Amino acid sequence: MSINNGSRSAAARPGSWRRDILLNWKIYLIALPIIAYFIIFHYLPMFGIVMAFQDFSPIKGFLGSEWVGIDNFIKFFTGPSFLLILRNTLVISLLGLVIGFPASILFAILLNELNQLFFKKTIQTISYMPYFVSMVVIAGLIIDFCSSNGIITNLLVNLGMKRQNLLQNPSYFWTINLISDLWQGLGYGSIIFIAAITNVSQELHEAATIDGAGRIKRVIHVTIPGMLPVIVTMLILQVGMLMSVGFDKILLLYNPTIYSTADVISTHVQRMGIVNMQYGYSSAVGLFNSVVGTALLLITNALSRKYAEHSVF
Repeated sequence: MSINNGSRSAAARPGSWRRDILLNWKIYLIALPIIAYFIIFHYLPMFGIVMAFQDFSPIKGFLGSEWVGIDNFIKFFTGPSFLLILRNTLVISLLGLVIGFPASILFAILLNELNQLFFKKTIQTISYMPYFVSMVVIAGLIIDFCSSNGIITNLLVNLGMKRQNLLQNPSYFWTINLISDLWQGLGYGSIIFIAAITNVSQELHEAATIDGAGRIKRVIHVTIPGMLPVIVTMLILQVGMLMSVGFDKILLLYNPTIYSTADVISTHVQRMGIVNMQYGYSSAVGLFNSVVGTALLLITNALSRKYAEHSVF
């Protein structure tokens, strides 16, 4: 009897990754550009994290820049703007999470309850359209409407408010940002919830109807429980992005007069890194933001898996 010397090779074993590549090489070939994209533009740039621990100079490079350890983090945590931008980031994010997230779910449910198909499709199309408008155009409209002679300002003046540029009053920025987010993202954000509703078994609705449940009770006891896995998944992802407030719109809208309520971590990184050329400091702030966001994602996922029995991973 001949000795097999360990039997089959790793390439031939069932379940082996080498065997899977040999059998599905065409699929891997198609995926290769995507894999290369993530390696080149997402994983290799992670080496730049080292700047967070340096007084980085583009002339000296990574190897020549002075190593300062955690001084950049200490500078950020003890700086006068730390609590301010952390508060702004959390408030703006939580407003979107507490108001914007349930609004998308409610909008999807209301659309599903419409019986007139043409009216339903019309409302859907109208609600989706703002999402595809350029953020530069959106910001321009907001600036124009909220100016001293803008449409929104004139409406508020007629209601008794004194005339002013709304985007130069810090107390109005959170409201303006939230309303514009709802206007632009409500319809698009409801798409995945509408898809979840269509997957709810119609037999459950029919059984609930036979038992005497009205529309509202069917929504509460059939539709929402059927949507729960998708709701939990989206909630976990939303919490994971809690520290990543919409950078582009805030950057286009804010100005020094409203930094007290508009400046968030992402805009602070942009201003300190690109404008003030403090590359090490801005890298440290960005690293802090990423670590906190990842921690929130993991904690939310773990809590959801334990208590709601649904999780992303």
